[in-house]
Amino acid sequence: MPSEPRPGTDLAPDRPIPSATEVRLRVRYNECDPMGLAHHASYPPWLEIARTELLRSCGISYAHLEQAGVFLVITRLAINYKAPARYDNEIVIGVSVTGGGRARIDHSYEVWLDANDGRGKSTLLATAESTLACVGADKRPRPLPQWLTPQAHTG
Repeated sequence: MPSEPRPGTDLAPDRPIPSATEVRLRVRYNECDPMGLAHHASYPPWLEIARTELLRSCGISYAHLEQAGVFLVITRLAINYKAPARYDNEIVIGVSVTGGGRARIDHSYEVWLDANDGRGKSTLLATAESTLACVGADKRPRPLPQWLTPQAHTG
């Protein structure tokens, strides 16, 4: 794990950052409505977990990014709900880098039910897209670190 960066310095990952990853979670009781269905507001945090784990897979946490004065703010988030997740379901959240630019990065997501029936991802629950803009500690736009640009992610 990298040492604590100084503000204004760029971090360098200790391995390539992949273009996609998956995380598994279990729907918790507090994420559900009285009918036992995952509330629509539960999905954005699940997407964030997948996105931050994608970053962590190269050896850098979001906390380290912030300590270096690099912040990623959501400028767009769209979620299409297809089927409900229920309390205690195991779900798989997939995230992929789909594009971006000098100061932004785009992601797409799929949220799947894993019914533990041997099929793995058995029911597509939701799809989503997000755009994150890069800003500095002064809250003004700044370029993404070179290693974090969409072109630097490995397939």
